Amino acid sequence: MQLPIKNLKGEAAGQVEASDYVFGVAPHRAVLHQALVAGWANARQGNVNTKTRGEVEGSTRKLYAQKHTGRARRGSIRSPLLRHGGIAFGPKPRDFTQALPKKMRRLAIRSALSAHAAEGTLTVVEGWALGEAKARSVAQALKALGAGKSALLATAGVDKVLVRCARNLPGVRTTPADQLNTRDLLAHESLIMTVDAVRRCEALWGAPAGSIRKPASGGVVPPPPGRQPRGRRGVPAAPVGEE
Repeated sequence: MQLPIKNLKGEAAGQVEASDYVFGVAPHRAVLHQALVAGWANARQGNVNTKTRGEVEGSTRKLYAQKHTGRARRGSIRSPLLRHGGIAFGPKPRDFTQALPKKMRRLAIRSALSAHAAEGTLTVVEGWALGEAKARSVAQALKALGAGKSALLATAGVDKVLVRCARNLPGVRTTPADQLNTRDLLAHESLIMTVDAVRRCEALWGAPAGSIRKPASGGVVPPPPGRQPRGRRGVPAAPVGEE
């Protein structure tokens, strides 16, 4: 697929050939949702802690007699029913990490990139050669490029000048292409990538070599070498087109 390239003034500067495998797939909504939930879960620290009645400070002396007082029985001042007592069934440190298969994670990123490309919220720029290393220059460039209220700026590597200039702009986040994730791609309204970032994404999440096989002259895709189709009970199956 062809993606238009713009300069920092918002003017057309050509086109770049992008892989359909990365920027042209149909977004998989179920995988996107699962990757988003896993991303938010993995961001949780899980270090909240409350003290039970066995962990709070306080005497273990029985407060008063068990019977003949007309009051409810009290065994300890550390009871959860009393002020400054322990917490009953309170939260404890736990691990919220959710594992996500590699294929699903890659599919989610490709689906998010393709969604930006299909909706027209993906902008490819030549580079971030700013006239002045100031936040004002980045803000003017984003306005010229038609960025929304929030923008994700993806570069091939770490651009220290761009990071320093954009870090105080509200709703703007910079990231190397290697660190793109589903959460950031879905959380920002616009995605602005450099040409080198597009190439880096194709190298990271493009189709592996040999995975896309071209059909033979007869229109039938042959099986991989070294593997023969097997029938029931291990008997070799008949070749295609023969009985």
